[in-house]
Amino acid sequence: MKLKYLLLTLLFTVFISCKNDTEKKTTNTTESHSKQTAPKEHKGQAAVKLSEGEDANVLQVAMTYKDKEGNKPFSTLVAAVQAAGVEDALVNAGPLTVFAPVNSAFEKLPAGTVETLLKPENKTKLGFILKNHVAPANYPIKQLKKDVKKGRKLYMASGKYLTVENKDGKIFVGGTEVLMSVKVSNGWIHVVGDVLVPSDK
Repeated sequence: MKLKYLLLTLLFTVFISCKNDTEKKTTNTTESHSKQTAPKEHKGQAAVKLSEGEDANVLQVAMTYKDKEGNKPFSTLVAAVQAAGVEDALVNAGPLTVFAPVNSAFEKLPAGTVETLLKPENKTKLGFILKNHVAPANYPIKQLKKDVKKGRKLYMASGKYLTVENKDGKIFVGGTEVLMSVKVSNGWIHVVGDVLVPSDK
């Protein structure tokens, strides 16, 4: 009887031990799989949260700005910036001047253009187009008006140049009118009604 009792005790101990090992392996495997399949979050400068009392940068304004109707007029631009992976370029110390197209500007492009550009395989092309909206310098409206008088062109982050014109007191850059200007922590946002597609794209 003692031998039988010892054998039963031993078998029970082995069973419990195996069960615990199996549960641990299953848990570890599940955790490992979750880590592998979890979506990657953006961890660059663009992921830094705005502190209370701190002025918003270009990207933060584009993401949060709402018009009188409560719409976000830069939602397509923000989607394009995220698809191209150039968020950090819009939050660096600057100064930067960004000519930000509103949603209706993208709607003026040929049908299917935006959808095509947002595809992963067109990331480089999209990034190049977006850089054509960024001047790596400080250009408030007053400075743009001075540049018109001096006949200067704006050098853009794309490596291209945009012509600045003054038509009846209204400033045009790259052939599109500056509709509104917003001072941000790292430069200026000039709202435009057209997408500034480089001539060779």
